[in-house]
Amino acid sequence: MSLSTLWIGLRALHFLSVLLLAGSAFYTALLAPRRYRPLLSQRLGLILRTSALLSLFSALLMLATQTGLMSGDWRNVSDSATWQAVLSTRFGQVWRWEIAFALLSTLALLLRGTLRQNLLLCSGLLQLMALAGVGHAAMRDGWPGLLQQGNHALHLIAAAFWAGGLLPLLVLMREARQIAFRTDAIRCMMRFSRYGHLAVALALLTGTINSLLIAGSPLNWQATLWSELLVVKVLLVMLMIAIALTNRYLLVPRFRLAASNTAHLFIRLTQLELLLAVIVIGLVSVFATLSPA
Repeated sequence: MSLSTLWIGLRALHFLSVLLLAGSAFYTALLAPRRYRPLLSQRLGLILRTSALLSLFSALLMLATQTGLMSGDWRNVSDSATWQAVLSTRFGQVWRWEIAFALLSTLALLLRGTLRQNLLLCSGLLQLMALAGVGHAAMRDGWPGLLQQGNHALHLIAAAFWAGGLLPLLVLMREARQIAFRTDAIRCMMRFSRYGHLAVALALLTGTINSLLIAGSPLNWQATLWSELLVVKVLLVMLMIAIALTNRYLLVPRFRLAASNTAHLFIRLTQLELLLAVIVIGLVSVFATLSPA
């Protein structure tokens, strides 16, 4: 496997783990009723632990891989001078913070209660904000660069709330089957649905702005692999939105109908939406390494 391929795979893994960490922590720190948060944090414990550890593991491996890519030889990964040179670059300076925030997420797992959940959410959001400091979003300097990076950070946070919240949503669907937790689980899901509308709208708006800032007007786009993959991403996101709208406005109102398999269909469509989100993350990890021109 080449270093370039390894970089794309690690980038996808890191994005996925951070989005899942933040998306799950939104539930346990904010969306769930207070009395239900301790129990929900236990139910989502495996997801939170795995995503936090993977975010740190992938961030460290990404730095090592980037060291090999920048030096042109993977054997330089063991050379301390090369590491220092990479850490002095813009990527290296930003990635120090990314690793520090990932480490903070991992250390938060040692805590308990509200502090643990709040720290997991904050560290996850900080990782997303640091990610906006590398890649295409960091192509400008000064105030234009700060505005573009801020827009991209909002895009990632909105995507984390939406896409990162899909797997916990499936856990809550299972929780809702138990009479003792049904009311709290449903209330949590309804809050996710309510604020999810805003998250989807924000993701679309900031994503559009980001594409315009990177490549200009679509009328001037060249037929490059970057633009083609972007179009595929947009189509997949539109399909995700169609599934979300179907779930919310066609299936949810029918949950109370007797002898209905609506809940089963809701779960299957949510699983499909989650699969599409993973594919989108993979695409983003590919065209983030490409030039728009």
